[in-house]
Amino acid sequence: MAINLTGSNVLILGAGVTGIAVAKSLSVKGATVDFADDQLDNVDGFKVLKPDQVTVTGYEFIVVSPGWKESHPLIAKAMAANIRLVNEIDLAWSFRAELVPGQRWIALTGTNGKTTTVEMAAAMLREAGISAIACGNVGTTVIESVESAEKYEVLVLELSSFQLHWMREASFVAAAILNIAQDHVDWHGTFTEYARVKGSILDRSSTGLFNAGDPEVVNQAAHWQGRKVFFSLDTPAPGEIGVVEELMVDRAFVSDPQEAAMLAEVIDVKPTVPHNVANALAAAGLVRALGVSPEAIRSALQKFSLGRHRIEEVAVHNGVTWINDSKATNPHAAAASLMSALSSIWVAGGLAKGAEMSELITRCKSRIKAAILIGTDRELIANELRGQAPEIEIIYIDASSSYRKGEPDNSLMEAVVKAAAERAKAGDTVLLAPACASMDQFISYSDRGDRFAAAVKKVMQ
Repeated sequence: MAINLTGSNVLILGAGVTGIAVAKSLSVKGATVDFADDQLDNVDGFKVLKPDQVTVTGYEFIVVSPGWKESHPLIAKAMAANIRLVNEIDLAWSFRAELVPGQRWIALTGTNGKTTTVEMAAAMLREAGISAIACGNVGTTVIESVESAEKYEVLVLELSSFQLHWMREASFVAAAILNIAQDHVDWHGTFTEYARVKGSILDRSSTGLFNAGDPEVVNQAAHWQGRKVFFSLDTPAPGEIGVVEELMVDRAFVSDPQEAAMLAEVIDVKPTVPHNVANALAAAGLVRALGVSPEAIRSALQKFSLGRHRIEEVAVHNGVTWINDSKATNPHAAAASLMSALSSIWVAGGLAKGAEMSELITRCKSRIKAAILIGTDRELIANELRGQAPEIEIIYIDASSSYRKGEPDNSLMEAVVKAAAERAKAGDTVLLAPACASMDQFISYSDRGDRFAAAVKKVMQ
């Protein structure tokens, strides 16, 4: 797509973070931009239309923000009128050729661990002296990263299934799939379609990195013809990345696959829990595809720490550890957290997004001492606990009449913390790993985690 868009009329579906970034980019390039959005009336001076007011034939192309379904009436009208539909990732890719022609992209997707892994990979690149940024579904948008004055040499893209659904053109030196478990089934319709969309990240990549311990990832790999590199916590075969005793080793990006390059010690990864080590292996594989040395990888891992709300230790009081893993917004992520502790008072519930809880409870019931449940879909969790582990105490916490989402009153989470404190003994972990999205009772997963941490601090005083 040409950089000069003077005279072009463009419609952007959705006035969220991505849509606004695209609008600013296109308007600077001369385009006239309108928004279609149900929720907002004005956005930074741009015209905002209600979707049912839009006549699509007046636009040269339409930018679809993540989360807009193909079945939306406005998208159906655009498709019927043969109006070109693009997403922010492909738009940024088209601008990249002129703005930063030597820039390389690597990418990853998965149900869980995406943000941690792209941030690890970006840190490894920077440790190697390569200017890089993690972007996409985390932090900065891709289009802002491409247009940055920093002229990044490498972009590390975190891509959600929503972004991948609309992506057609962007290409990657290497792409990784961390895991594929039930999530966003309400949006995609079926798990099969969700998995297919996740696998589509490989369509324009020459090297693919696959979690050998995830059956659905292995299934996606079977249908792809590029260079396959599997990573796992087991001893790697030639062409793979894995763990030998206490060492993370590479037998894929070495001159002789009968040899192995030591990437780091397992204890260099903090916290040293299995899924986080797997994340580090995936990140290492992505940057090894770009030629980063093992020394830079190890140094970056030694300095790296997880972001907020990801297995974050909030407090240790009277032998009880309080952990905020509010970013565990689906059953797969919650299972990883529960399996990292032996005895948990588990805080869970919210919006399940169509996910089932049976496999989570089957895998983790031996680690759950009690379950404190909140939110809209808590009965999904409660029913599985009653059916599979009736000995586990279930405690319901309801919001008080004074509680309003986003307002200062933190009575809901304070009640949760008090209930947990009454049951936790030395050696236990109180674990906020909700297995659900947060928007029924909180502004976001970070708001939920912040409220949990504040409540712990207040109740433990």
